[in-house]
Amino acid sequence: MKKSLYLSLFALTNLFLIVLSNRPMMAADGAFTYRLPIRPYGIDLQAVTVVGAPCTYTVQKEDTLLDIARNFDLGFSEIQLLYKDIDPWVPPEGLELIIPTFWVLPEGKWDGIVINIPEMRLYLFFKKISMVKTFPIGIGVTENFTPVGRFHIKEKRVSPTWHIPLSLREKYEGRKSIPPGPENPLGSHWLGLSIRGYGIHGTNFPWAVGRLVTHGCIRLYPEDIPHLYSTVSIGTPVEIIYEPVKIGFIEGRIFIEVHEDIYHRIPDFFQYTLQKMEKKGIKNLVDLEKIKEAIDQRRGVPIDITSDFDHGR
Repeated sequence: MKKSLYLSLFALTNLFLIVLSNRPMMAADGAFTYRLPIRPYGIDLQAVTVVGAPCTYTVQKEDTLLDIARNFDLGFSEIQLLYKDIDPWVPPEGLELIIPTFWVLPEGKWDGIVINIPEMRLYLFFKKISMVKTFPIGIGVTENFTPVGRFHIKEKRVSPTWHIPLSLREKYEGRKSIPPGPENPLGSHWLGLSIRGYGIHGTNFPWAVGRLVTHGCIRLYPEDIPHLYSTVSIGTPVEIIYEPVKIGFIEGRIFIEVHEDIYHRIPDFFQYTLQKMEKKGIKNLVDLEKIKEAIDQRRGVPIDITSDFDHGR
């Protein structure tokens, strides 16, 4: 297992070198710049829709993958997908990890908040200045999934009281509400959505981020929710999408980012991906074998799928 693990890490390192050499600019506050494609089809040499850059970290004594994920503002699933062969509670001390702090921007209007359910990540777009911030999230379990659609921030509350739904009161020994404090699963801040009963909030259980744990709401790390709360206002648009396959660009190269179909909505991943390529007019510019490999692995990181053939660009 050790040999296959290190071979896998070597492959990941080579994979990420392309991104490092083309990395978009990151601001001091963790925001990333992007450049939208000017042309609706084909490769736009000026487009930058893959943001961030991978980095490395050497595992220290008593580290867990959960600790490492949180330290780099990643959800647990983002680390777990890359290192499936590593014990998340006792990773090998001294092992150098590639940290996947880079992303293909999701589809959408890129105005306000865009939440992509399969990757369990929230994007906050500043359209006028072409910048974006991104945060990991926890989402709804399969029995109480997070809804898709276009909504907006309807209310904001600091130190919210949780009014327990009737369906959950038996679990909480008949209690009707939980006041602000360490027992409150809403955490320190609440951003209520225009769809009744749903919101974006903090958590009293940080390890829920990057997992399917809620009854449909969106959870952020306790250290992330105050930043989001202070930045958005009532009326901010919120678009929740279901996009397990994302396609992005850096300086004329095409990238794909593939996530698990966590709500089991995609009957054929390969056909689903080809349809996205055809819609963008780039099917003849990509390597189908690289696409198949990315779909099979579903690592959740941007992978270069540009065909090696010269397309006359």
